[in-house]
Amino acid sequence: MSEPVSSFDLTLEQLEGYEFKVGFDKPYPELHTDEPPPLGKDSGPNPARMLAISVANCLSASLLFCMNKKGEKVAGVKSKVHVELVRNEEKRIRIGRVDVTIQAPVARDSEALMACLDGFEDFCIVTQSVRDGLKVNVNVEAVG
Repeated sequence: MSEPVSSFDLTLEQLEGYEFKVGFDKPYPELHTDEPPPLGKDSGPNPARMLAISVANCLSASLLFCMNKKGEKVAGVKSKVHVELVRNEEKRIRIGRVDVTIQAPVARDSEALMACLDGFEDFCIVTQSVRDGLKVNVNVEAVG
């Protein structure tokens, strides 16, 4: 990988149990995450759902960008995401696959759509990072 082209910082603050408040680097609406029972109360999306919707959102935006760039103005794109959770060899739950179906309200023989199908995925930051197995560094600090 090359040098960073940009960066941002986010925060998580535990509210209660497994519910966290997400702190963004911009004045976005407040977001809470939570785990489903038996751990949490399911009061917000859990990390697996956030990852899946991030993949779908990025792919949808990449396709939309390509279509617009090719001169086909598209509105009303909808995407569906199917996630399969599996157990690895150590019996720990992992995201086994994410299937994304993007519904673009254009003609099936749209020249812009045909031109975009071969390459739009390559411009999706999230999807390609997940596919490539992004590097995650973890540091735990005792502050008590």
